[in-house]
Amino acid sequence: MFTAVGEEVVHRGWAIALTRAHFRDPEGRPFTRDVVRHPGAVAVVAVTGRGGVVLVRQYRPAVDAWLLEVPAGTCDVDGEPPETTARRELAEEAGYAAARWDLLTRCLITPGFCDEAAHVYLATGLRPVATDRQGVEERYLEVVEIPLDRFDALVDEGAVVDAQTILGVGLARRRLAAGR
Repeated sequence: MFTAVGEEVVHRGWAIALTRAHFRDPEGRPFTRDVVRHPGAVAVVAVTGRGGVVLVRQYRPAVDAWLLEVPAGTCDVDGEPPETTARRELAEEAGYAAARWDLLTRCLITPGFCDEAAHVYLATGLRPVATDRQGVEERYLEVVEIPLDRFDALVDEGAVVDAQTILGVGLARRRLAAGR
């Protein structure tokens, strides 16, 4: 059995902490890993009454690229439930509120080095609301609606590469097709 022994914070940022974590393997031998501690995230697959999915085109500094992805955000308000964070992010980024919210999955993003878990929601029954974009990148984001039947082609073309978006839209289509 693997055992976590302890860790120390090497760096703390606004949302994450980089730690040096210490473990013991099943034979008792010690080993160390760098681990990013993350408060969690949400992603929202917002589907319109026209059969489109709401995406945002946003600059992502970590990869120095503009990505096309579902509205998403960090769980950065202490004690806020993930669904509340998802509602807030959909309104802030895309300018929508939803009548119905369904949790599609909770998934680990990059468990090889980070404990970030994302709650991925399907939002339907959309109505427009005011946006309240936060941060430099969000001020420049563009909201686009893509027909669900065009989504796979965007993935195949490399226009959509965000894992949460690919997973979320796939699960949303399955849920919608099942009529749930």
